[in-house]
Amino acid sequence: MSNYYHYCPAAIAQITGGPLAPQIRGMVTLRNVPGGVIVSVNISGLPPYRPAENNDPPIGPHGFHIHEFGDCTVGNPNDPFQAAGGHWNPTNQPHGNHAGDFPVLFSNNGIAMMTFFTNKFTVRDAVGKAIIIHENPDDYRSQPAGNAGKRLACGVIRCAFS
Repeated sequence: MSNYYHYCPAAIAQITGGPLAPQIRGMVTLRNVPGGVIVSVNISGLPPYRPAENNDPPIGPHGFHIHEFGDCTVGNPNDPFQAAGGHWNPTNQPHGNHAGDFPVLFSNNGIAMMTFFTNKFTVRDAVGKAIIIHENPDDYRSQPAGNAGKRLACGVIRCAFS
């Protein structure tokens, strides 16, 4: 096994929108820090917020997760990115406490930026997984994945040597 897999202090996922939201673009960076990982997010092109109406869920804030497989194949254009699998959950926790559960993305004129800390994994653990942005907010309680709706955008986490 090469050093690529043994030494990875930082990683990047280039996020690209799929057929349901092709305008989404951005970057997610992960950097090891003492005790965990700092995740920084810069996304543009998110669809405008729409409140819940009748029995339809709201559009936004957007569910945002690490998924099991680093495969952003679109597949079915009406239900894209299923090849990324479910939420990454290496310690078999209930939803809301998965390693791959991230805060929702709040969009301001289509732009979402945030930085947060997690102690649930190291950068090396996340390399090769996918980051998915969902249409609806994560409810952090429905099992196994928070009822966050369709997958709008995807990016594979790749090591970035610093």
